Amino acid sequence: MKNKEQSSLNVNRPWGYFRVIAQGKNYAAKVIHVNPGQKLSVQSHNHRSEHWVVAGGIAKVLLRDNEFMLHVGQSVDIPVHTVHSLSNSFDEPLEIIELQMGAIISEEDIIRYSDIYGRV
Repeated sequence: MKNKEQSSLNVNRPWGYFRVIAQGKNYAAKVIHVNPGQKLSVQSHNHRSEHWVVAGGIAKVLLRDNEFMLHVGQSVDIPVHTVHSLSNSFDEPLEIIELQMGAIISEEDIIRYSDIYGRV
């Protein structure tokens, strides 16, 4: 059970939630929790790269035109301007540690190409 302070730091999204665990001028680190059967939008970023490490569950990753699975302890680098997505096709929650790096670290730096929740 999460304590009240911890749960108030979660930013809810239709696919689950994220929580910023560290932030500086040119970086942010997040825990991304993807609920079973959910998917983030197909997107890219103009100002940041990302590094994902699977902390729990199995991640289905789209990177450019390639789809592949990542298991606990595996990681992937997502360069600036690269089309990518993340989904959880399994029954267990997916947890990713995401490190964002760039000149501008902002939730506004998302270009959506497709989204199952109608946010394009």
